[in-house]
Amino acid sequence: MNQTFTEKEILADALTSEKGATNNFNKFANECVHNDLKNTVMEILNQEHSIQQDVFNIMHEKGYYPTPDAEERKISEAKQKFQSSASSVR
Repeated sequence: MNQTFTEKEILADALTSEKGATNNFNKFANECVHNDLKNTVMEILNQEHSIQQDVFNIMHEKGYYPTPDAEERKISEAKQKFQSSASSVR
């Protein structure tokens, strides 16, 4: 059976793959003992995040991954929440 995938399906698969890759590299970096190896993994993790962002942006621009605009009130609430969380950690 010869199956043809749509552009949307291909991009969705790529996005899912990148999310999985960043998750795995993040776990590995968290448990890495050797600094040189950890630095290399962190560089790869950064590259994977960049690829993930590129795929997401393409999907968003094509309307495959619509995101609603956030309300200003909700943005302010989120900023306050995370600023107070960050302050309590210090």
